[in-house]
Amino acid sequence: MNAIDTSNLFANAAASSSAEVCEQLLAGGSFRLERIISTGQTTPEGQWYDQDADEWVLLLCGAARLRFEGPDQSVELKPGDYINIPAHRRHRVEWTDPGQSTVWLGLHHFTGSA
Repeated sequence: MNAIDTSNLFANAAASSSAEVCEQLLAGGSFRLERIISTGQTTPEGQWYDQDADEWVLLLCGAARLRFEGPDQSVELKPGDYINIPAHRRHRVEWTDPGQSTVWLGLHHFTGSA
């Protein structure tokens, strides 16, 4: 009989103010689920994420702002907000709350044959 894996999404959620924490929670053939903890971290200036998979992001606590390229668009996220970012939609983290941990769930998923 296999052991049942349990944990808590908010356990150890106090991220270092110098480094974002990214932890893979679960992965399967066409998806990867991760917990991300940010405390004021942003994407370095001039850098954009351009991922091969779609990413569904849920903000659990804290606050953040994402910026999307072409057309230039910002999205503010607060607890409970989610967004689906299509594969190859260039984006960056423009701001996360420096005064508290921002905890995200990121579900990277491939649609079609990937």
